Amino acid sequence: MQITGEMLIGATAVRGKDATLHAFDPARGVDLQPAFGGGGAKEVARAADLAELAFDPYRLAPLETRAQFLEAIADNIAELGDTLIERAQGESALPKARLEGERARTIGQLKLFASLVREGRWLAATLDSAQPERKPLPRPDLRLQKIPVGPVAVFGASNFPLAFSVAGGDTAAAFAAGCPVVVKSHQAHLGTSELVGRAIQKAVADSGLPEGVFSLVVGAGNAIGEALVAHPAIKSVGFTGSRRGGLALIEIASKRREPIPVFAEMSSINPFFVLPGALAARAEALANGFVDSVTLGVGQFCTNPGLVLALEGPHLQAFIDYAVSAFEKKGAQTMLTAGIAAAYQEGIARRDQSGVERVATGAESDASCPALPALYTVSAAKFLATPQLEDEIFGPASLIVTCRSEDEMLDLARRIEGQLTATLQMESDDAPLARRLLPILERKAGRILANGFPTGVEVSYAMVHGGPYPATSDSRATSVGAMAIERFLRPVCYQDLPPALLPLALQDDNPLSLWRLRDGELGPN
Repeated sequence: MQITGEMLIGATAVRGKDATLHAFDPARGVDLQPAFGGGGAKEVARAADLAELAFDPYRLAPLETRAQFLEAIADNIAELGDTLIERAQGESALPKARLEGERARTIGQLKLFASLVREGRWLAATLDSAQPERKPLPRPDLRLQKIPVGPVAVFGASNFPLAFSVAGGDTAAAFAAGCPVVVKSHQAHLGTSELVGRAIQKAVADSGLPEGVFSLVVGAGNAIGEALVAHPAIKSVGFTGSRRGGLALIEIASKRREPIPVFAEMSSINPFFVLPGALAARAEALANGFVDSVTLGVGQFCTNPGLVLALEGPHLQAFIDYAVSAFEKKGAQTMLTAGIAAAYQEGIARRDQSGVERVATGAESDASCPALPALYTVSAAKFLATPQLEDEIFGPASLIVTCRSEDEMLDLARRIEGQLTATLQMESDDAPLARRLLPILERKAGRILANGFPTGVEVSYAMVHGGPYPATSDSRATSVGAMAIERFLRPVCYQDLPPALLPLALQDDNPLSLWRLRDGELGPN
């Protein structure tokens, strides 16, 4: 498939005239061809208007049509073959094996949502029978189902050019809910985005769906994204990126005539608690696993363990010594973009100036857009007195906080911000301390791990990739896993509606063969 440098507005390929953009190869330090034509408010308006026109026909299409559409996208992405992987590698400097795994995850989550659509539980079909003889007042016939909210704007993420991008989790969840999607391509992945966008565009056409079910817009700077969020046809937003970027979109969305929700994943340092029994039993293995997790993918994971908490003592010192040795063997590697590399260097410089001790630095290399791994230590008292130490450094850096007592560790846990994850490394004799920590961590994180490492997010029914602010803008939601569909649905109650007008999910004979809650009884009724 040829990359043309065009946007995809419905069924049409459009060359924007507002700006000229190039993807950038961070490994070689060169622009990639072809040039892309960036658009603006005009193209956003066209895409959003088409999405609005497509909304009712798409959401009212048979569920099987929607499921097959998701599967068609997955098949089309697979058919792109090495062309997709090679372009993504050129735009991200990510290893081929990592990108092949990410493609498999992208395809897998599309198929998961196709299965979910067919299953129909997300409709939450609920029937409360009329009680005309009830005293003092009769009860009407009440029926509920969830419907899609409307067209969704999705912003591609910098660190996952496939799984959190054009056909990533936000798009798959919105399509599964019945929402048309307008994606704003990430400027770092222009060619990758076009290839995947054309795979979706083809699936829309082959499925006989309205062209406005999908559009892909491209633009320079923030203006095109701001115009997308501000457009009245857009009813929800999915975003993965910086706290600054997420808050800017939330502000735009909140000031609209009709405010809309922004589901933004923004900032997390993912505290990693190494409890005394674990330190005593396996300090070396824990240190090596921790360093591998911190430096995985050049530290460019939102679940990177950027904060370690442990009780001071000889076992902690052994852990630190092993971690220092492992860090010093890790060389500088190429980051996703020059901008991300510059931000990492700025973050490291701020931390160096904050009074903490840098105890390890990775080995120098000739990498382009480099990130040199860095490990720091600080006392709990100093950490609590220095708010900027909670700032996320997006890259291969972490901070070990030494606590004088369990109470100090608990106090620190209470005072940290919301997180995507929290990890407990523990042995059986650590259970009393873990039991004290757990209620605190439940309030702080969306996912709690025991004896694992947070980098790596399974796409499944039980996964939660979310958490209290600033990890996300809405702690009730997840951006990964089957429950992600809930972000783009809302309940509607139908009172005394004539049977001929009832949605299929709520008809008495249950033509969709759903499990439903009928008069308080759950079953295939």
